[in-house]
Amino acid sequence: MYGMNETKLTVRIPRETLDEAKRYAREHGTTLSRLVVTHLEHLRREDDVLANAPITRRLAGALAPEASIQEYRDHLERKYG
Repeated sequence: MYGMNETKLTVRIPRETLDEAKRYAREHGTTLSRLVVTHLEHLRREDDVLANAPITRRLAGALAPEASIQEYRDHLERKYG
């Protein structure tokens, strides 16, 4: 039933929460197991806040954090003329 790298997990949650989660999964064409796995994987990636923001990641560090609004405007003017 389970793949080689999968295991069974027993958790205790309020009945109402379980019912809502099952309904959500059904409405979104997924399983409760997939929802839990996705959420847990998301928690692991939260450490890298720019993981899902490639444009922002490229821009990070373009200016010093203490740069003023005017310095930012000057930077944009030089860059984009």
